[in-house]
Amino acid sequence: MLLLALVGALALSITSGSLTGDTSALLRWYALSWALFAAAAWALRGVPERQAVFLLVAGAAAVTATGLLAPPTTSTDSFRYIWDGRVQAAGISPYAHVPADPALAPLRDRWLFPRGAGCNAPYRYPVDARTCTRINRPAVHTIYPPLAELYFLAVHGLSPEGSRYKPLQIGGAVLAFATTLVLRRRAAPARAAYWAWCPAVPLEVVNNAHVDALGVLLAVAALTVVARHRVGGGMLLGAATVVKFLPALAVPGALSGLLAKDGPPARRRVLDALTVLGPAALVLALAYLPYVLVSGGSVLGYLSGYLDEEGYDDTGGDRYALLRLVLPDAAALPAALAVVAVAAVLVLRRGAADRPWSGALLVTGIAFLALTPGYSWYALLVVAFAALDGRWEWLGVPLAGAAAYLGVQHHLGTAAYAVAASAVIAGSLVRARRS
Repeated sequence: MLLLALVGALALSITSGSLTGDTSALLRWYALSWALFAAAAWALRGVPERQAVFLLVAGAAAVTATGLLAPPTTSTDSFRYIWDGRVQAAGISPYAHVPADPALAPLRDRWLFPRGAGCNAPYRYPVDARTCTRINRPAVHTIYPPLAELYFLAVHGLSPEGSRYKPLQIGGAVLAFATTLVLRRRAAPARAAYWAWCPAVPLEVVNNAHVDALGVLLAVAALTVVARHRVGGGMLLGAATVVKFLPALAVPGALSGLLAKDGPPARRRVLDALTVLGPAALVLALAYLPYVLVSGGSVLGYLSGYLDEEGYDDTGGDRYALLRLVLPDAAALPAALAVVAVAAVLVLRRGAADRPWSGALLVTGIAFLALTPGYSWYALLVVAFAALDGRWEWLGVPLAGAAAYLGVQHHLGTAAYAVAASAVIAGSLVRARRS
């Protein structure tokens, strides 16, 4: 079983090139690696506990390591991470200047900012008449929240000179393995393998080194402690949100059952909510404060522009793809917000307080199905929550995100998200019949 998952991960890493732009072959191998992963995770269910733990941990180390075998494959985001870390090490706020700003020219090197013939390679973005860069969107400010920026600075400080992207990949491997260990404390080995052996982890966390992995680790840690230590859970959830904003979708899960009909009096409910939300807000404020004092309102970076660029302003495109099948474009955004709000209220009223990850998975998963994002690494959060809750049917969501991102056909992502939604419905009906 471990061999199946490892073969899939190795096949994926071997076929992964260095941002060649040809994603059709990669998508086929990615699908194969998911099939092998599914077979391996299913086989682990029948293994005795002690052996299963060994296989889980050994497999996590082996599968994760495959992401180190190639340069970044499908994303240039790590190049922005490198730049933001370098800028901060020079004592400059990453929110103060865009990468193309001539004021930062002394920080440039020929690898991150090629010239001449070096600009003829794929995924080079123009800076001026003579210079290009590997950094995408070099004319806009960074979009990453403060804790992500501190992570970039820490990796930069620990990196040997000229090491380029490899320290970020190693950091991703450490974060991925740490998440496996945290999951193991709350989930059976066969469930923890949903994360530990998932092909999305070596590709997106390690190879592409997406900082989302840090947010996932903190969110998982938050949900595993919030039922017993509400303040600590709130602080961890706030920290996760200051890495990437997506972990904020886990807030209703952290407050599961707060509005239950047979719950405590209103005053106690308010206190319970404040003991989670207060520490979360405090961590968020403290993380932003130093950067706000230096950079002011520019700490939000390219966030609003990014949302418009990706079609979240309800102007069309591939966002809200499932809702657009039955609704006019103008109604898609309000409908998506309403669907997510209903899911959140349902978790607050009926969620199990001792299983906050279950509510977090429901709200996060439904948000992904409603929004149909086109970047596969965003759904790493769904992978981790599915591992905590043991709900395998939600794993179709990250696979759909990969189809949307890597697919050469325009409607492949929509079809994949439709299949993922069907799997969730089918899985829920099967569980309802068994209960």
